[in-house]
Amino acid sequence: MTEYYDALEVRDPEERERDLFAALPKQVLQAQTAASAFAQLLDGVKPADITSREALAKLPVTRKSELLALQKARRAGDPFGGFSAIRFGPRMTRVFASPGAIYEPEGEARDYWRTARALFAAGFRGGELVHNCFSYHMTPAGSIMESGAHALGCTVFAGGTGQTEQQVEAIVDLKPAGYAGTPSFLKIIIEKAAEKGVALPSLTKALVSGEAFPPSLRDWIAERGVTGMQCYATADLGLIAYETSAREGLVLDEGVIVEIVRPGTGDPVPEGEVGEIVVTTLNPDYPLIRFGTGDLSAVLPGQCPTGRTNQRIKGWLGRADQTTKVRGMFVHPGQIAEIARRFPQVQRARLVVEGEMADDRMTLKLECANAPDGLADRIGEAIREVTKLRGAVEFVAPGNLPNDGKVIEDLRSYR
Repeated sequence: MTEYYDALEVRDPEERERDLFAALPKQVLQAQTAASAFAQLLDGVKPADITSREALAKLPVTRKSELLALQKARRAGDPFGGFSAIRFGPRMTRVFASPGAIYEPEGEARDYWRTARALFAAGFRGGELVHNCFSYHMTPAGSIMESGAHALGCTVFAGGTGQTEQQVEAIVDLKPAGYAGTPSFLKIIIEKAAEKGVALPSLTKALVSGEAFPPSLRDWIAERGVTGMQCYATADLGLIAYETSAREGLVLDEGVIVEIVRPGTGDPVPEGEVGEIVVTTLNPDYPLIRFGTGDLSAVLPGQCPTGRTNQRIKGWLGRADQTTKVRGMFVHPGQIAEIARRFPQVQRARLVVEGEMADDRMTLKLECANAPDGLADRIGEAIREVTKLRGAVEFVAPGNLPNDGKVIEDLRSYR
């Protein structure tokens, strides 16, 4: 594939970095002045100083897992808890719940969620009909894909979820060029069509999201005439990354700044190491600064073979929230990071919890090249101080801990 949605996709990487961080101070100022929650979270921050990744990394991370509590605490008079920079009226076209009582706005901007780029990479073009089977009920999924299709010049059939037989009937009658929705529902639709003995020859491409898209399912769909690509998007941020015809990782969207940080912290990890995806969006209506998605991934070295020059990530590699309870006490990834941070000899840390019911055992495994005498004892004291629990200390050579993003590994058996 040699075509691109726009010239931004093939910018010189240094030019892209300059452009993103030239826009960032304005976005930080917008967050401080138009979204009262960020006025508090970023109190004392000078927007003009946030012009590099190093400066950005010093700002606090606001995690999806914390957003509900933060919204509720500030909800009086504002259903968005001070995180939205727009209010009810012409600038706010819709409100969503994603999920439960986390309320988020949709603004009036064209391609508000920036998904036209992902649809284009999946082969969609203006003048086509997109059969959209993402939900239109309460969550923004349907609108996320529909707004991108409209920006691309496509017409959308609002299929939504369920009613499989009617979905098949609509595809037969309307002959859409492609499908948008979860991959599992696409499989159900194809199976229902086969059961009914009808062909779906118009359906040749798909952009899927919302769940895992393993190669086995991708190949199963391809064998039935549909080329499926995936994208990574969230209800808070819109598009974050998208797949291309190269099928080598996911290329980052042009409208976000993405960091991979050690779970439980805001500290960026080295390239290739698995960590939590933290995103700063340049959307002025909902100016999320260092928003922790709770999803794990890693940077994929090099550039996409299609010629797109933006950074790539490996895709979804699990969840970052590994909080666990040990002997009645919660232990958080951030506590393990705090312990490791106290000792410069430690390169990486991983808490392993073992045992059976009522017999929990903790071992803090630490990558350390040369452990001086007494270091294990000092770390043991830090474990007790930070977690209020006792734990063993085990040193391993650098590179020996798995690169899977886990800071806490629970191996207990409750059988």
